[in-house]
Amino acid sequence: MYYILHRFYLRTLRKMRFLPSKMYVKIHYEYFSEKKLNLDNPTDFNAKIEWYKVFFRPKILNQLVDKYEVRSFVKEKIGIQYLNEIYGVYNTVEDIPFDILPNKFVIKATHSSGHNIIVRDKNKINLKQVTKKLKNWIKINQYFRMGQEWAYKDLKPRYIIEHFLKENGKETLVDYKFYCFNGEPKFIDVHIDREEDHKQGCFDLDFNLLPFGKSKNYKSISYNIKKPTNLKEMTRIARTLSEKLPFVRVDLYSVNGKTIFGEMTFYPSDARKKFYPDNYNKIIGNFFILPKIKNGKAITTFNLQ
Repeated sequence: MYYILHRFYLRTLRKMRFLPSKMYVKIHYEYFSEKKLNLDNPTDFNAKIEWYKVFFRPKILNQLVDKYEVRSFVKEKIGIQYLNEIYGVYNTVEDIPFDILPNKFVIKATHSSGHNIIVRDKNKINLKQVTKKLKNWIKINQYFRMGQEWAYKDLKPRYIIEHFLKENGKETLVDYKFYCFNGEPKFIDVHIDREEDHKQGCFDLDFNLLPFGKSKNYKSISYNIKKPTNLKEMTRIARTLSEKLPFVRVDLYSVNGKTIFGEMTFYPSDARKKFYPDNYNKIIGNFFILPKIKNGKAITTFNLQ
């Protein structure tokens, strides 16, 4: 009975995203991990992500998670050739020129995570439904929608429309998510067949399948898949983009051998999904060296140069 009541208590408090961050992340972490969070000495990976939300707050993070603003950072660091083509960035749905867009494109919210519409045939979309969905997106603040992901808190809500990427012989793109610690990629979280039969697996930098995965909710990749021809280039790019950052996940695509930047993520799965087997949460957490703070105050300045 105590367990049921306590779960109800945590579930209720987790909806109160206006609570002070130091209090809220403890509730959030305990709800998803069923363990207490020690902010003074976090050890596993998700515990350190919760710490990151509270104590690592340099302004540059706002730019790096904004799907439009990050483009200037990527251009400066690795070059414009690694950016996907865009058709425009828009403040309102009414600004989007649907009539002159190509037949295939992708719409994304610049200010949040997971808000994407993939259009494979413009003539088949229900514009009324799409418009309604887009208008709902603009009302969403990722910080309050999820578990107080600080980097998204003050972003300007907009839409970005990108070129539709297609790899020969595949219905959906393979996602290569490089987990980088202090500027060094340690492993790649790979997702395949997202729309047909979504599967996930973790690979080393030589593209050998590793003995752990990210969340038991995914089907596992149980075999070695074909190594991308540009893996070394992708690893180099992930290393360059993550330089000096304590942790960031750099998401990239390989489209017919060409490397395309996806996004940068500081709070994977909002610290909700655990690695398995369980001991890897501590092993991966050990890669994550938290920066020093003074007098319990958040870091608000950070030099990436």
